Amino acid sequence: MTSIMTNAAAMAALQTLRSINNDLEMVQARISSGYRVETAGDNAAYWSIATTMRSDNKALSTVSDALGLGASKVDLAYTGMNSAIEVVTEAKAKLVAAREPGVDKTKIDKELVQLKSQLISVAESASFSGENWLFNAAAGGAGTRSIVGSFNRSTAGNVSVATLDIDVSQTILIDTDDALGGILTKDIDADLLLETPTTTPDNWFLVDAGSTTAATGQEITLTAATTDAEVDAMIRVVDSILTQLTDAASNLGAINKRVAMQESFVTNLMDSIDKGVGRLVDADMNEESTRLQALQTQQQLGIQSLSIANSNPQNILTLFQR
Repeated sequence: MTSIMTNAAAMAALQTLRSINNDLEMVQARISSGYRVETAGDNAAYWSIATTMRSDNKALSTVSDALGLGASKVDLAYTGMNSAIEVVTEAKAKLVAAREPGVDKTKIDKELVQLKSQLISVAESASFSGENWLFNAAAGGAGTRSIVGSFNRSTAGNVSVATLDIDVSQTILIDTDDALGGILTKDIDADLLLETPTTTPDNWFLVDAGSTTAATGQEITLTAATTDAEVDAMIRVVDSILTQLTDAASNLGAINKRVAMQESFVTNLMDSIDKGVGRLVDADMNEESTRLQALQTQQQLGIQSLSIANSNPQNILTLFQR
């Protein structure tokens, strides 16, 4: 039936054109933003996952920064420890030189005094971001230092922050609160370093830092009256200190390696999360560009179809013309 009141063909063509225009707007929005899922209305489940993972990735970025800060602290402590090893090695050489018959021990002692001052300077200077892992002045010892190592989300959705804990008491060189807390300030029994120890303690320490709780042994110093046996004891003690410094440096090196590995893992994890989020919400530009061309063609055909449908009522007038 042909009617001038109701144009069914035009209504159908208009409905089709509206659908095409809606699809075209959606494709254009995806091309403009680069996202297939930009809002919760596009896909609530994917949008929720992507938003949570983006938030976690931002937290991981902060963890990466914290690891970088921690690595700097470890690097500085390691550098200071290496410097201390070099100075103590020099002190050991001076003591060996003092063992030579006829040598002026008082002149060698002047060099030892400068080396000790250098050790104190090294320990005090190894400070980064308010922390010093080689020098302690606080009561109760140096304790443990923590570096933020990771941000974790459990399968239940609960989050937590994990840390890398370092026992700094093993790296302290100078302790001005308790001399026993510092490798250079504590007592070391030279008698126990003999191949056949006696039962008589023979305690020595290298640096007198004026600790609140002082060491009970003798400071390693040379005078004209210093005996060869005393020099031998000093050499054994300094060699023991050197061994402890080497162990501490090895531990710092291991910690540095662990921090570097964790930093690399966090970086790779962030990249993986970015890729995962991208798979969920990013638009495929090849697909969208193809759809855009197809929809533009459909839009043109829809407009032509609507134009034809709208012209049909005009044809009725010819029936009433004479």
